[in-house]
Amino acid sequence: MSQSSYGQMWAAAQGALENLLEDEYPTMQLRPQKDRLQVFQTLATFYLRYLKIFRSLEEVYDQIFHPQKRRVMHHVLEGVMGRLVELKNEMVELEYSEFQYFDDILQDFKMTPEDLEVPIPRYFVRERMRAIKEREKMLAHILASGGHQEHKTVTVQSMSMERAVWLLQVSERARQGRLRAHFMKKIHQEEQRRQNGERSNMLDPDLAATCIQKVWRGYRDRKKVNKERLEEMIFLGMIPAQQMTPSPAHLRAQQVNDSRHRVQEDHENEYQKALVDIKESVETVDGPNMKETLQEQIRQWFIECRDATGKFPDFPSAEDGGSASIFAQKTPEQVAAELAAKEAEGRRRKSRKERRTKKGMTAKRRKKERKGRQKEKRGKEMQSGYQLTRNVQIVLPVYSSTVAAVLSFVLCGLGTPSEVSGANKAEVWHNRDEKQNFLQRFDAQLVREEKRLEVEEELRIQVDELMRQELKNLKLVVDRDKGKKKKKGKKSSKKKKKKGRKTGKKKKKEKDLTADRTIESLYEELVLEGIIIRPMNVKLSDYIGEYSYLGTTLREADIEPMPSLSDIRQLIALYGVLPLGVGKKMLVHALCTETGANLFNLSATALAGKYPGKSGLQYLLHVVFKVARQLQPSVIWIGDAEKTFYKKVPKLEKEMEPKRLKKTLPKVLKSIKPEDRVLVVGTTRRPFDADIKPFCKVYKKIILIPRPDYASRLTLWKELLQARGAQLGPKLDLSSLAKVTDGYTQSHILQAIQTVLSSHRLDQQTKRPLTAMEFIPPLARQDPVYKEEEETLKAWYSRSPLGKKHARAARASEEEADLKKGKKKGGKIQKKGKDGKGKMKKKTKK
Repeated sequence: MSQSSYGQMWAAAQGALENLLEDEYPTMQLRPQKDRLQVFQTLATFYLRYLKIFRSLEEVYDQIFHPQKRRVMHHVLEGVMGRLVELKNEMVELEYSEFQYFDDILQDFKMTPEDLEVPIPRYFVRERMRAIKEREKMLAHILASGGHQEHKTVTVQSMSMERAVWLLQVSERARQGRLRAHFMKKIHQEEQRRQNGERSNMLDPDLAATCIQKVWRGYRDRKKVNKERLEEMIFLGMIPAQQMTPSPAHLRAQQVNDSRHRVQEDHENEYQKALVDIKESVETVDGPNMKETLQEQIRQWFIECRDATGKFPDFPSAEDGGSASIFAQKTPEQVAAELAAKEAEGRRRKSRKERRTKKGMTAKRRKKERKGRQKEKRGKEMQSGYQLTRNVQIVLPVYSSTVAAVLSFVLCGLGTPSEVSGANKAEVWHNRDEKQNFLQRFDAQLVREEKRLEVEEELRIQVDELMRQELKNLKLVVDRDKGKKKKKGKKSSKKKKKKGRKTGKKKKKEKDLTADRTIESLYEELVLEGIIIRPMNVKLSDYIGEYSYLGTTLREADIEPMPSLSDIRQLIALYGVLPLGVGKKMLVHALCTETGANLFNLSATALAGKYPGKSGLQYLLHVVFKVARQLQPSVIWIGDAEKTFYKKVPKLEKEMEPKRLKKTLPKVLKSIKPEDRVLVVGTTRRPFDADIKPFCKVYKKIILIPRPDYASRLTLWKELLQARGAQLGPKLDLSSLAKVTDGYTQSHILQAIQTVLSSHRLDQQTKRPLTAMEFIPPLARQDPVYKEEEETLKAWYSRSPLGKKHARAARASEEEADLKKGKKKGGKIQKKGKDGKGKMKKKTKK
């Protein structure tokens, strides 16, 4: 595609976003709605429309050249990503479930299940490729110099002399036997060849030709029939098509994309150089005039204020914006009134604070009252209905989004806010004609305008300091008496400020335990201790799973469906990849690969015997989170997350001290700010062994990963077999394999495939095609996940905060349905006991 085509895509995405925002805004003004289904339909519609816009914007941003236009697109793209996460959270709070199904809405939008996949922005890794490669080199160098090897070490067992001699004798006899067998085979083949040659001399030429024709025609026809049968089976969908090599057109398109990325880098480097050069030019040429103009304007303001109020004004402080606040289209009277209002507000706050202290209202009591007000507010909202909310303001066509929610989940996360600005730039590029700029280079005039504003802000700070001193001198010369009184007032205000500072210093400031060390040395220490590990090179798309086609149907029948692996993949993209940039562990490694993040391992097994004592643990967590913030994005992985919150520590694990992090981890997590791109992820197979209350306080989001369903298992068998070079013929019944492996996980299926598909077996495929029976023995040697274990996980999840909300909502809907039935039948419902069960009393006519 050409640059004009991508420009049209960008214009279409802008138009779609404007229409969506116009449709979304009126829903915020409507009264709260009581029909939760209608609210969900509205939210789901917005979600799908944003997802469609996100997909087209990501494509345009990846391929377009213009460096200034790409910055505007980046703002819009981040805003759309933020709104996607917000809508997902609203749907979760509405349905009390992490998983939503859009089967009926997909039909209205003429979308396929593949369109629901959340695309991973390619710029997450591509724009940080140089830093990622340098980090990889440093990690490899540290591991090599520290003597750490990636592969597993093999333990060598000692043996006696007699045992060693016996092994050597057995090996030598076996070698001689193989050589003799090979020699005898050659002799036998030579005898057969000699006999065949003697017979051929005796055969009639016509008879020999007939034999050759018969064999050849049979081979040709069998090959033709097999090919036609295979084509028919593929056409009917009974056999998947063989994996084809990339076409020349596909390879050419990939080369074009790579060349576009190189042009992007060249234009970006040229733009960065121009930013420096043009700024220096503006400072040299326009700087003196700007400085003189600012001084003239401020002096004129001094005179106007004295003429209007009879005295010189107070100069605004740097916190209030300095002289920039003076020229915000305000009169001198307005500026003086604002300054007086701020002083009055400060006095009111102080008096309010003194009244509170006199009444003896403690912090605990205030917190209790605040909770009561929040509870009362939520009760009113529940009575009135559900109101669509928006945490952000939108300036077309840029979406300014702040997702400040802290996401934590098991499989646990700390999300980052997506704060987007730049409405003025968007207005400049909206419907801008770029036909003349064929090479899509930067616009020097726009750069000069931006740099003029930047230089003006820098000069304003210098001018403000000079004009403060000039104003002070003017007051001393013209208003001597007033100037002395104001000096005394200034001293008292300074004292007040100092007192205020003292009260602020009472709060404990986090002490930097490693202030004298560099980040590189701390990084090296964590690598050598095995806390920072190298993630596997897997992508989120490698987590294979099929869409759940019966989700909406089951929910309409009041049956909560188990999520599919495709739903898990979408959640990880929304909760993990977007807020930052085969199994639970694979998802953790995929997060690092998709975002180029560092991987920290704080599992109980990794910490066993390291950094002992309370001070050692405090030092470890300080170093880990300091390095994670400095080298963000970072993923902190806690394997076997239940061990940190054990109800009762098993005897065999007491020496590991698995509960070391129980008290310290929640405190450290509070220190992470929303803007920090740090993700904390826990994985567990036995969450029911943990104390659920502290567990759920740390992990705000709990994602229950299910066993693969039939559709996902069928896709898994097909994809994994093709990836390892298997030929999918008619004798390999994938449907039966998918049915037999009910209860087996992805790792079980992968292990069975690796066991069967050895290099020797792959070479024999042409003579002996693969069959489904070959995979049964390796599967039989593994223990599947039984249904009882899955039910145990479901029961545990129902006791989590979101599970409890879902259960309460289900009970409320049942009671409401029973109440409606009772009204229709002309009866009454009486509630008895905690379970809310009652009996129907029918009215009888006398």
